[in-house]
Order: sequence, then structure tokens, then C-alpha cells
Amino acid sequence: MDRKQLKWRLLYYWQYFPFTLNTVLCGVAAWAAFKLLYKPAPKGDYPSPFMPFIILMGKLAFWLLVALVLLSMLSTLASYFYYAWLRASKGVTLNVEFATETKKGKTNKLYLIAQLEGAFRPILGFIKGRLYYDDNIMTDRFALMTDKRRPRSLRRLAVSGKSRLYLPDIKEYDLKGGFIYFQDMLHIFSLAVEQPVSGHFYQPPVLTGQHDAEVYPKKTENMDVRIEQLRRVEGEYLNYKDFESGDDVRRIVWKVYAKNRDLVVRIPEMFEPYASHLYFHASFYADVKAQWLADGYMKEMLNYYKNCVWTVYDTLSKKEWEMRYIPDQSFNLADMPEDERPARIITNSDWHRDRSLRQYFNPRTGAVLCISSFTSMAELQEVLEHCDASTVVYFVKASGILRSFVPLTWISRLIFLPPQDRLSKLRARWTFSPMRLQVQKREKEIEKILQASKVTYGVI
Repeated sequence: MDRKQLKWRLLYYWQYFPFTLNTVLCGVAAWAAFKLLYKPAPKGDYPSPFMPFIILMGKLAFWLLVALVLLSMLSTLASYFYYAWLRASKGVTLNVEFATETKKGKTNKLYLIAQLEGAFRPILGFIKGRLYYDDNIMTDRFALMTDKRRPRSLRRLAVSGKSRLYLPDIKEYDLKGGFIYFQDMLHIFSLAVEQPVSGHFYQPPVLTGQHDAEVYPKKTENMDVRIEQLRRVEGEYLNYKDFESGDDVRRIVWKVYAKNRDLVVRIPEMFEPYASHLYFHASFYADVKAQWLADGYMKEMLNYYKNCVWTVYDTLSKKEWEMRYIPDQSFNLADMPEDERPARIITNSDWHRDRSLRQYFNPRTGAVLCISSFTSMAELQEVLEHCDASTVVYFVKASGILRSFVPLTWISRLIFLPPQDRLSKLRARWTFSPMRLQVQKREKEIEKILQASKVTYGVI
């Protein structure tokens, strides 16, 4: 058993430990209150004539609080054993669903909707849940505080809850299991029950702003939308026609004749004032050292790049053209609704070294291209030589996510508590990272290449 597995086993079995830090704090507070209220009366008179009355009220409040806590603890035990019976006899387990919502123009916030059938909440107590995913990483605890009842009935069917999930990366997660905790009003103890939860869910990208540009399609598949500029009409059924008297014999397609004995000729390229689709490309190819791909900096830059790509796509999709996202990686999204495919493709994309920019982007059909700070500069220059002003390139400076005012960051870390999230810790070390100078140098070179080209570009 390696160190990682040992750590997970200790964390797993720790969930079943019923006592918490509140157990110690409440025990000390109860002992101190009892000593204070029941200490021997002073010799002679009290300092104030109201002191006996105050002590009496204090004792009443103390025992009333003790009674409420005991009631909550007994109710928690009853709820726990009742649910244990439900699970053993009827197989009742936690049901979870994941949903994304849009609020105030900021899209794709991930929410967890959990439901536990048949269970009831302890009196003045709580039912909470927790999930673990991927390499046994645990989420924060979420509450199930809403009673779900039958219509026009007081009978409780389930307890449920809806919570916002904050996950570190924009990607798809593999759900491994979870726990349910029954807790009293003061969280003096917590009784855990493991839940066999499984499935997949993903953290979608979010909008970072508006990055608009005048974009026109380069490829025609139908003739429904008329445009001002002529576009090339492609397709095998348009590139050939039957041989007629007067046609140039040099344009006969002999491969077709050898196959089915039909004489056809290749016709010149046709241009029509129609266009149908705008082809959107985003390259996740990273021309970097292999050991960089698993670095924490690269993970945060990937999240930033995904958010920027999604923002560009969402902005351009509101135009008159129908957008088509062309991924540079293979995904099994056959059953995915069309309106969810782009966000899911971006979510599942990762830095890779398999399909280069030259292999991925076709300047003749691609209208929009998103590139990162890790794009191969030689291939970018080669691709841009075949592009004109109708090609729109968005350059995402991945290092932008790590920029911060360093002195202010250090002062805040000295005065306030250190930040707990990965991004804040990486920002504090970014100034002295050997990667920083290399990434910034690449970004300057890529921007020079874009300036020297004929394309329309924007820097994010």
C-alpha cells in the first residue's frame, strides 16, 4: 500500500468517527457553565441583591439548553437508525443530479441536487452529504434541509437539497461514492452512512466578458442565407458533371470512368453569394515539454483558456450564422444534444501533443481560430501564410490568469490568513517561476507573428 492509498484509507474511516471538535468545545463549555452556576455561595451577602435571581435564571437557561441538546441528540439517533433500517430493508440510497444554470448573464454554474427518500431530519438537527470523485477527492459537505411531501398531504416523502458546487478544474469528473451524515443541533456528534453513488458529471466553462468581431463563413453547404461576399461552393456533387460535346477532354475524371464507366469532367471552382455555417476552431495543442502538461500552472492556464474559448464561441453564436465547433480531440458525444455539445467539448478538452495546428486548422474553411500561448510558433506562421483578412484569430494569453500585484499579495498573506485555493498559491509563486519568462517570451513572439500576418486578430 503506497502513501496515497494509506492517506485515503485513513480519511475514509475517519468519516465514521462520531465525535467532532464541537464535542470537545461543548463539553468544556458545559463543564465551565456548571462550575460557574453551582459554585458554593459566598459567605455573607451577595454583592448585589439581584444576584440570586440572575443565578437562578442562568440555571434555568442552562438546563433548558441541555434538554434541547439531549432532544436533538436522541432525535438524531432515531433518524440514523430509522434510515439504517430503510437502507437494509428497502435499499434506499442517496440520489444525486447535476445541473447547470444561467444567472445574470454568467452562464454555466454547476449545482448539485440531492434527495434521500424516506428519511426524516432530526429535531433541530441536520442531514448532510458529501461525495468523492476521481482519485478519491472529497467535495465540501452539502445540506439536505428541504422536506419533500406529497401534494395536499403532510406525509414526508424525502429530504432534499440544492447546493452550488465549486470544483478546481473545468473538466469531466468520475463520481465514485459518497456519505450521508446525521448531526444534532450543535454538531456534537456526526453519524455517517456510506452511499453507493456513481456516474459522471462535469464542471462547465463560464463567460469572462465579450470578445466580438466581424466574422463571415467560408464554406457553403446550402443556399439559405445570402451574403455580400462570394464564397467557394464545395462538395463532390458540385465539382463534377457529365461529359458533353465541347468539354475539354483534359478535365475528364478517369478514376470515375474506371469505376463505373461514366464519363464525367471536373468543373472549375464555383462561387456563390451564399453561406451557411461558420466553422469555429480552438487548438489545445501545447508545444511544451512533456513534464509541463501535469504542472499546476498548466492546469490553471487550461481553465482560463477554456473560459476564454467558451466566451468567444458564445459571443459569436449570437450572430446570424449557425456555428459549428470543430474539436481537435476525439470525444464520444453521440447522444449529446446539439446545444450542449460545444460546452461539453470545451470541458473535456485538454492540453495535448497529438494533433498539431497544421493538421487541425484548414484555412480554406475555418473562419475562427483560437490559439493559446503554447501554440507552435513555426506552425502558426505557416498556417497564417494561407489565411487572409477574413480569418479571425483570437490569441489567449494563458499567463493572464496568474498576473497579480505581487507586493500587495505578499502583504495580504502576512496580515490575513493564507488563501486556500490553488490559484492564489500559484500566483504568489509565479514571479519566481522559471516557466514565467519562457511563457511571456512565447506570447510576445506569437503576437509579433499575428501583427505581421493578414488575418484579423484579437488578444485576450
